[in-house]
Amino acid sequence: MARRQCTSEYKIKPIKAEVRRRLGYPHPARIPAGVVAEMAIGISLDEIGRARDADVAYMRNTFPLLDLGWRREDCLAYLTEHDLADTPRSACVGCPYRTDAEWVRLRRDDPAGWAEAVAFDAAIRHGSARANAAGQLLRGQFFLHRQRIPLDQVTLRPRTQEPADTPGCGPWTCPHTEPAEAALDAVATPGREVALNA
Repeated sequence: MARRQCTSEYKIKPIKAEVRRRLGYPHPARIPAGVVAEMAIGISLDEIGRARDADVAYMRNTFPLLDLGWRREDCLAYLTEHDLADTPRSACVGCPYRTDAEWVRLRRDDPAGWAEAVAFDAAIRHGSARANAAGQLLRGQFFLHRQRIPLDQVTLRPRTQEPADTPGCGPWTCPHTEPAEAALDAVATPGREVALNA
């Protein structure tokens, strides 16, 4: 893995910008004390260690699945009961944590997303001057897939059943190392609800 800036660049910064816009205080405007957006984040008891407070005063993270005392199996049962059992976990199009089964699903079900991932994979091949925290050029080549060949040339070999410890991502929760035994996204949530409180 190279430097991990995907969570901050692709999730946290855009979410903060959108929250500021919805609150009516786009950057660089100062947000008055007491103006807060509540962020409902789908972290279950299995991954309680990933529940964190927001790092800014104008956002407050809430965890409804923790409030309900739900584990991953409770979420899956709820989705099954409401005919949503095939809901996949959320991930960025260019997430290097995707399993082969997820790459196959992306290629099959979202051709535009697959094309975007292939283009992203090609674009990161030689890194960039900003990819290193010190601004130095990265050495070597970079790939999205663990086979370290261009994504559109990878022979995808999905397992019949994916492991239960497949890492997941979400704002403030993307794993920086391999996750704990049962830490994964319980419910796929491509976007987050924002409730504005004044």
